Amino acid sequence: MTRFPLLLALLPAAAQVPPPPALRHFPPPVVATPLQQQLLAWMPGEVRCAGTPVQARLWRRPYQSLSRGPVAPAPVTYRFRLDAAGRALSIAREALPYAPYADDIGPSLAATRFAAGGERRDCTVTYTARLTAYADTPVADLISYTMTPTNGRLPREGWTAIYPAAATCDDEPRPAPLTQAFPDFAKVAGTPGSRDWTMFAYDLDAGGAPTRITVLAGTGNNALDAAGAAALARSRYTGGPRTGCRYPYWKAAEILPAPPTPERADQRDGCRAEWASRPPLRYPASYRRRSIEGWADIGFDVAPWGATGNVAVLASEPAAEFGEQAATLIRAAQRTASPTGATGCVERVRFVMGRPGTDPAAMVDD
Repeated sequence: MTRFPLLLALLPAAAQVPPPPALRHFPPPVVATPLQQQLLAWMPGEVRCAGTPVQARLWRRPYQSLSRGPVAPAPVTYRFRLDAAGRALSIAREALPYAPYADDIGPSLAATRFAAGGERRDCTVTYTARLTAYADTPVADLISYTMTPTNGRLPREGWTAIYPAAATCDDEPRPAPLTQAFPDFAKVAGTPGSRDWTMFAYDLDAGGAPTRITVLAGTGNNALDAAGAAALARSRYTGGPRTGCRYPYWKAAEILPAPPTPERADQRDGCRAEWASRPPLRYPASYRRRSIEGWADIGFDVAPWGATGNVAVLASEPAAEFGEQAATLIRAAQRTASPTGATGCVERVRFVMGRPGTDPAAMVDD
């Protein structure tokens, strides 16, 4: 026993056997749990123009989103001006880090109407994100999300908050429509830049006819409320009698036309060349969703071989996004070759929604 340590020491280092490691106590494995999903709503603060408070005549709140983050995004500030009719123009977000779920703030501001008066400049408004669990969210906000689901379907927990606890209309087997009537939407006046909707509450009698029809929530379009209630009364369902039923009617946003364009200056002779290639322009998606039209004036130079350069947004309305998209088009476009090229060229790009049922388009004034 006394020689073993000596013999071990005389072995080559590679042959030595290390002592057993000390026992380590590992914590139990962590099982990841999904973050609680919440409803995120951007809430507008006070509007000031050159330091003076301005009241909104009709706010159009940004569309809401489903958020899995535990922390609300930082506030977002927008700058704009108001024309004499109270329309927000020259809308631009302050240069801050990216804010998630905020792409409808600018379009909603473009659809908002303020008190009429003289033209007002240097206007600002800050939007603050509000996160609420479904049980703590106003029912009207939950319903509003189902009308325009921006990033996924409202989960079951949200629908549970919409239906009353004693409702039987959602019990299996759920009522199925035998006859689902709809309003004549062509006779219902819509709202430029904003979707109108009405969620009705009703019961079903033993024959499947809706009874006790009431407006649960909506955007306040009285014509849609009346037409929807009449259509719902003509509908018939299976599985009666039931209580606590819900059904919505909605009408797409009417086109909000672009603001007037200023008179264009005559183009220089070198700028009158034809476009050799003009890639398709992408309509700003968030403004397309609200049927908001716009325009942009883009300045640029042309190389002798036809490439464009020094592209700059000279003006865009009603928001900066139209100028950004128009500048992208001009950068990628190609003019016909010329001996000298040209400098100081200007093109006006229009963003037009088109007739109902057709795709929106953009065009360059030639």
